Amino acid sequence: MKPLVFKKAKRVRHQAPARMRLHITKGDTVQVISGEDKGKRGRVLRVHPKTGRVTIEGVNVVKRHRRATQTAEGGIVEFPAPIHHSKAMLIDPKSGEPTRVRRRRDADGTVERIALKSEQPIPRNR
Repeated sequence: MKPLVFKKAKRVRHQAPARMRLHITKGDTVQVISGEDKGKRGRVLRVHPKTGRVTIEGVNVVKRHRRATQTAEGGIVEFPAPIHHSKAMLIDPKSGEPTRVRRRRDADGTVERIALKSEQPIPRNR
């Protein structure tokens, strides 16, 4: 008689996260609405759609100790680290205050972002 063999279950490997559709794009001016840097404004330097984070100029500045290499010298380097996109709000082009955003599809099929406070379209800055 054949001995019983228990098959190991296949291990589920880490799956790539789904890309989030963010309301913020690179070049937008945003204001931080919560956290340590609440109230700060800055330009979006980089958007990370896989993690849902954005890097904002002058916000969440961290220090890293870099070792010297043949091309770059070492020392303490300061740079902005990413924060979650839900902590940043777009600035209304009319009033200059933070506002929520909705999308509107034009007749030609292009999608534009609309500020809810003033109903003004928010231009895409690249």
